[in-house]
Amino acid sequence: MRPKTIEDVVGHAKLLAKGSPIRRLLEAQQGGAWSSIILWGPPGSGKTTIARLLVDSKAADFVELSAVSAGVTQVRDVIESAKKQREIYDRPTILFLDEIHRFSKSQQDSLLGAVESGILTLVAATTENPSFSIIRPLISRSLVFHLEPLTKKDVIGLLERAIEDSQGLNGAEADTAALDYIAEISSGDARRALTLLEATYSSGTITLENAKAASANQIAYDSKGELHYDTISAFIKSVRGSDPDAAIYYLARMIQGGEDPRFIARRLMILASEDIGLADPGALSMAVAAAQTVDLIGMPEGRIPLAEATIYLALAPKSNRAYRAINQAIADLENQALKPIPAHLRSTGAVGYQYPHDDPRGVLSQQYADLDKRYYEPSSHGYERTLAERLRQLDEILGK
Repeated sequence: MRPKTIEDVVGHAKLLAKGSPIRRLLEAQQGGAWSSIILWGPPGSGKTTIARLLVDSKAADFVELSAVSAGVTQVRDVIESAKKQREIYDRPTILFLDEIHRFSKSQQDSLLGAVESGILTLVAATTENPSFSIIRPLISRSLVFHLEPLTKKDVIGLLERAIEDSQGLNGAEADTAALDYIAEISSGDARRALTLLEATYSSGTITLENAKAASANQIAYDSKGELHYDTISAFIKSVRGSDPDAAIYYLARMIQGGEDPRFIARRLMILASEDIGLADPGALSMAVAAAQTVDLIGMPEGRIPLAEATIYLALAPKSNRAYRAINQAIADLENQALKPIPAHLRSTGAVGYQYPHDDPRGVLSQQYADLDKRYYEPSSHGYERTLAERLRQLDEILGK
């Protein structure tokens, strides 16, 4: 079902419109003017299809590699072959590298010289943001195109075309509700939609009931790709924003998608310290307990303590004052000269140190550091209201 012409590509109307940069590039490729390209988009959005259409020219040699299985040795072999083609036959070589984000920095570096010198034209596909996954010199020498997920309407059109054109489906009848359902849960992934359509048809008929059975427990999620980072980001921001329903929804997406529960638990512990802090000192204990429980009991039962901790942290009062305090102190240490430790606080030869327990209040006035600023300023949320009053009383005793 892969399109053989640019007109057959589903979706991306603006990206592929006549006169658009990529359309002009397609026409230039056919004329022999070559530019390296990076296609960035979610799974099943058409990256490989567009890449193959872009390099479908008899004016160049076309080599296809996958970064999942290829190594530096194979890349070097391609470069050596490209040099010979250029020197002997004056014929360019195009390398289509799928999932380039799987290449390490050193592997990507091995491409740089050939791309820069024009020995090799790179057409790369990636599901991850190139800014984070591809070295900057390669990005600067390439045109980057961002593909959005296909719309539900696009996917339904693709499914209808598959039923009509595919010999394997024999022009089968399909319930509109079944196609709507498959398009919905495919989340813009054409490849996944076609796989689910085929699985539904294997049950006998394309009905809503068979579609649901075929897609049971299948959630569009890439535990190592960009969707992984987007989902954990949405999860953390929902907890920070005190929306337990949104947080639980994203938690469920990660669990169903096969995310490592220990990764989720670690992020909850970080959040409890960074975003809740002393507004609720019990938040960190809750997050740690959830992490330990998940480690002991595993999944699927581990989803329950993760849900408990998620809801508790979402509902907890928020404060980042402890987080800000340590960051400011570290910044000052990096930018200012070290202040001497007062003599009465040193470990040897200390003279004049006053023992706080000698005072009935458990605290007495003496200098602990030569500071002209306050690092910790309690918020007015949760338990920090109590700490703010306690700090006010200590200020009076310490003479601050």
